[in-house]
Amino acid sequence: MRPDMPADHIAEAERLLRTATQYPEDDEPLLLQAAAHLELSGDRERASTLYDRLLASDPEHPALIKAFQAANLWEYGHEAEARALITGIRASAPAEAAPWEVIAETLEAHDELEASHECFTTGLTLLLPEADDEIPYATQPLLTGRHRVRRLLALPHDEWDTLADEVHTGHTPDVTLDELHDPKRLWALGSDNPAELQAEITRLRSELGSYRSALSRPFPVAVLHWPEAELDELVEAYPELESEYPTHNAHLTDLEASLRDLAATGTGNLGIVTGTIPSYEAFAASEQSSPSNADLLPQYATTLAARGRAVVWPPAKGAPCWCGSGSAYRDCHGGEL
Repeated sequence: MRPDMPADHIAEAERLLRTATQYPEDDEPLLLQAAAHLELSGDRERASTLYDRLLASDPEHPALIKAFQAANLWEYGHEAEARALITGIRASAPAEAAPWEVIAETLEAHDELEASHECFTTGLTLLLPEADDEIPYATQPLLTGRHRVRRLLALPHDEWDTLADEVHTGHTPDVTLDELHDPKRLWALGSDNPAELQAEITRLRSELGSYRSALSRPFPVAVLHWPEAELDELVEAYPELESEYPTHNAHLTDLEASLRDLAATGTGNLGIVTGTIPSYEAFAASEQSSPSNADLLPQYATTLAARGRAVVWPPAKGAPCWCGSGSAYRDCHGGEL
């Protein structure tokens, strides 16, 4: 069977549903992934049922779930309901990028370009950090999407378009964002000029590379954080791990340094997951290994991230430090190492 056949997506949705039953505390991210696979399989009605189930359970991210539900409903003929959900999301002004991205792209997909542009712009107005601050990974698609819609609307470049170009060039220097979003690109596909066709192939490869990069990392690259009491208990129970964690302060310093090193190499979508002894021991048992095995630690971090347990790094401007000290990040681990 070819990859990405509907049956593959149904099987993966069923697997995620079983996992959600095993880990009810993490059912929200797992059910969202299951709903996405059901949409890809063509079973949009069942996906809609999952979204309704999530919304009835007091979810952590209601605006995002409503955005996915709106996109799904519109695709299978429930435009009025989708529009009502989108209107409600816009009125609630969520302080996270993903709902804005989903509803803006939904409107764009249905040729509602002016409304899409308004959504991208409103989301950026709320979420774009002040000048000279690093743009969070989750906010970058709002810049890119707004740039794309403005090109379709034939609007002149503004400061945010320039910023979108800079962010894109940092990830994909070979092809500019203006080239990728050029409305005339499709015309080149009908050309009989080999040079034009080759140039279009190069641009499409670059765009595909960006999509592959995004799809290959659906959850953050996460590092593992242990609160002091948990770390003391961990090392006492499993002294073999003392070489990994000589002191709690050293652990916190190493964690921040690791994240900065990853960021310096161009890795985006970084996060921190917090470990607990019972959870780690259960993970070790599921891997048929001992918690004293240090090789399990990065695997445990990745598993927690996949279950939606990661907190975005770096914290937003003025936000408390990830370490739990209560101090602002800039005055704590966000300062000089």
